[in-house]
Amino acid sequence: MELKGKVALVTGSATGIGRAIAINLAKQGVHVIVNYSRSKKEAEETASLVRSYGVNCLVYQATVASDEQVRAMVDATIKKFERLDILINNAGTTTFIPHDDLEGLKEEHWDTVMDVNVKGLFFTCRAAAEELKKNKGCIVNVTSVAGLTGGGSSIAYSASKAAAVSVTKSLARVFAPEVRVNGVAPGVVMTRWMDGHEQFAKKHSKRTPLGRPAYPEDVSEVVMSLITGASFVTGQTVVVDGGNLI
Repeated sequence: MELKGKVALVTGSATGIGRAIAINLAKQGVHVIVNYSRSKKEAEETASLVRSYGVNCLVYQATVASDEQVRAMVDATIKKFERLDILINNAGTTTFIPHDDLEGLKEEHWDTVMDVNVKGLFFTCRAAAEELKKNKGCIVNVTSVAGLTGGGSSIAYSASKAAAVSVTKSLARVFAPEVRVNGVAPGVVMTRWMDGHEQFAKKHSKRTPLGRPAYPEDVSEVVMSLITGASFVTGQTVVVDGGNLI
């Protein structure tokens, strides 16, 4: 896909992986919608970095768990840019709860994680479907190796990411042939989610063949490869974990 002049919506792009993706897209001449739910200051910082590459940027507050807010965000995107070509579903949430603490995993934890990580992904894809099909665009969903291994920050989180992998496959069928839908499944990534969990990240990274944790830019590189190339690839989830899963 030739990227210059295209328009991309990156959910959860105030920090971390989403910010890295937004910046890489801007470097290729893509206009970007920076979405955030709470981190306004960080979102404005991302927008400033995006604009430094000479492209336009819209900062939009919305929680992807709200279908109404998601539809309004997509409408605002089309109103400003008159198109939408790329959707990156990066928004996510979790709570760190040991897997053996069954009573500690409350119903509200399940609801919050599933609302954002699964329903939110679906809501955004659905809202963008017509425009993406018209422009023969693409979708990349940021999932997690937790969805493939059953590990991760909580049982609810790993279940939500497994569901996200499944939704990716389903929507790849529904959106074909106009739109490719793929995913990336990072392992441990050094974002603010790891604040206070540095020892866990260090221990985990020693087990990987590449001997280090991932950084947001590592994930962004794979996302970009699925956008700019991989023209005959859809419904797939690419693991980005330094080889740990093997």
